[in-house]
Amino acid sequence: MATTTDPTDTVTSRRVKLDAIDRRILRNLRDDGRMTNVDLARLSGISAPPCLRRVRALEKAGYIKGYHAELDGELLGYEVAFHALVGLDSQAGDVLSRFEAEVGAWPEVRRCDMIRGGGDFLLRMVARNTAHENELTTRLTSAAHVTNVQTFQVIRTSKHESGVPVDDPEC
Repeated sequence: MATTTDPTDTVTSRRVKLDAIDRRILRNLRDDGRMTNVDLARLSGISAPPCLRRVRALEKAGYIKGYHAELDGELLGYEVAFHALVGLDSQAGDVLSRFEAEVGAWPEVRRCDMIRGGGDFLLRMVARNTAHENELTTRLTSAAHVTNVQTFQVIRTSKHESGVPVDDPEC
């Protein structure tokens, strides 16, 4: 694993050049972030101490952004999941930032993506029930600079993968 310095990199001063072992580590952690370092090392084909050093380097370089548990929304009382396509009356930087800050403070907004084509933002939201979904939609439509909101209720999710594909032709 080689590191290089990139003066234009504002996230970190070190960049890790990924090799096959790094990619195996990333794929294994993406699929099971709770595994022990010993198990991760075994699955990655190296011993535990260098595996831990590699994980720390991957974290420092920004390849690993964090660890979390995938929670069951329905068991926690959120029976409805929906997406909201939101259009604003302006794409000025301050308008976009204020909208992102406003919806970013709502716990029901689980993801906020600025998009192009057909709207300005696509939100993934959860609600306790349909009445709560309607309340959230009304709250969205009344937010400053919002001109239109189109919602899409999730019926079923057949695939939900975290992270991104980690290409490793040697594995």
